[in-house]
Amino acid sequence: MAVLAARLMGQSWNLNSNQWQATTLIGFCLNAFYLGLFFVGLQWIDASLATILASMLPLLVTVLERLIFKKRITYLGTLGLFLGCAGVIFIMGNRLSNEVDIWGVSSCVMGILALAIATLFVSEASSGGNVLMVVGLQMLVGGFILAIASIFLETWNINWTSALVMAFSYIIIVPGLVATWVWFWLVKRIGPTGASTFRFLNPFFGIALAALILDEAITSYDYLGVTIISFGILAVQISRQKNL
Repeated sequence: MAVLAARLMGQSWNLNSNQWQATTLIGFCLNAFYLGLFFVGLQWIDASLATILASMLPLLVTVLERLIFKKRITYLGTLGLFLGCAGVIFIMGNRLSNEVDIWGVSSCVMGILALAIATLFVSEASSGGNVLMVVGLQMLVGGFILAIASIFLETWNINWTSALVMAFSYIIIVPGLVATWVWFWLVKRIGPTGASTFRFLNPFFGIALAALILDEAITSYDYLGVTIISFGILAVQISRQKNL
């Protein structure tokens, strides 16, 4: 869908060698390893814990940027990152169960590390424009890898219900296509660390939607947590403006 839409918009799949390398790497890391490992990990751990692990992306991106590209972050930016982590823990900490499966945690940690690596190469992949085309091509790479793995590791037995089709269609279009395109645009515009900080908001949005759709309660911890997260995101963005 993304490739077809990109072609209709006049975008080309004639990428240079650096773009192809970055696009392939993102396909491996983002769609195959991050999404694949998280789906596997969620079989053994609570979604709350998985959300906390996924929200640690900004810290991993910052560390990798420092190790690979020797990029420094200001004290204000560091404070913002830790405030974001603290806010996530505040929101999700009281929702964790007592038992934690090491295999589920390990799977999610490897997945979030793969996402952090992919995030660092988004700007390179989209450096020549054609962002929607790059989004589609990296999804094809990841989908091909997962399809091959599924053939050897799983038995295909799908019960095609209307609910499954609706859910699957939503996942493909909204988080799969639209959200990935927005993510690429955001990383290109404000950088990997700046874009990653918005991941801290995932837990609160998840809880807010659960309250709206499933009538779940929102506690004072949630409001305090999102306040802390907001200050953390603001600190990172201010530190980025000072570095421009």
